[in-house]
Amino acid sequence: MVASVPAMAVTALRAMIDTDLDPLFAMMRDPESMRMAAFVGRDPDNRELFEAHLSRLRANPEVTYRVITQDGAVAGMISSWVTDGETEITYWVDRAFWGQGIASAALTLFLQVVRSRPIHARAAADNRGSLRVLEKAGFKQVNTEISYAEGRHAEIEEAVLILS
Repeated sequence: MVASVPAMAVTALRAMIDTDLDPLFAMMRDPESMRMAAFVGRDPDNRELFEAHLSRLRANPEVTYRVITQDGAVAGMISSWVTDGETEITYWVDRAFWGQGIASAALTLFLQVVRSRPIHARAAADNRGSLRVLEKAGFKQVNTEISYAEGRHAEIEEAVLILS
């Protein structure tokens, strides 16, 4: 699956392979990315926990996990899973690729793979970039909640969105 973004760059999705672990681990430990994402793992520096988490995701048939590539380079990840009968989605783009339309292109591609609706998404309410990506794809904000954000070590407002 492939989409174009400005400057003829190519964004694509593919199944994760073992060599993706290093770049994914590195990007998910970036302090600014963690602050923006807000909702991150409790111990982002623990490689063993990271690999165990991804191993569980890869083995779960209710999880769809794809690596986002930009011109062949690992640029992020996007996944969905089912909790209590509801499909949820999340994504992460390496900070080096922010502002290039990659998250929007990846989400558009992913929504062609995961066709169940409704799909739920959440983002820090002050993460305007992520909210714009979701809204461009047709997600509508339906609620806000106060949740503890490990990436900020504080309770913050979280936007809850749905794509019908």
